[in-house]
Amino acid sequence: MGEYQGAVLDRVFSAVSDPTRRDILARLTEGDFRVTDLAVAYPISLNSTSKHIRTLEGAGLVRRTVRGREHVLRLDAAPLSDAAGWIDHYRRFWSEQLAALDAFVTGSDQDPRPS
Repeated sequence: MGEYQGAVLDRVFSAVSDPTRRDILARLTEGDFRVTDLAVAYPISLNSTSKHIRTLEGAGLVRRTVRGREHVLRLDAAPLSDAAGWIDHYRRFWSEQLAALDAFVTGSDQDPRPS
């Protein structure tokens, strides 16, 4: 994994580690939102909501468009795909390791790796 890709994954995982930010992403799957409309859904200040949004923007998960005084947010899920690919690599690794362990424990002589 390149240094750049590692930095991108670091920002994505850091961004989605917070439940408020995950909820913001979930809401943005429904469509675009103005920052002020999104902020009323949370029991925190507009300033705190804006900090969460900036973190999501820094991870590339949210795009902001300014229309006059309105700031409209849109989900960009592409970085989540990269993170899912990283997780899937390790899911496959552990599935193979556990299948090999199962074959060893049960004495099965079948190749536990998927073809």
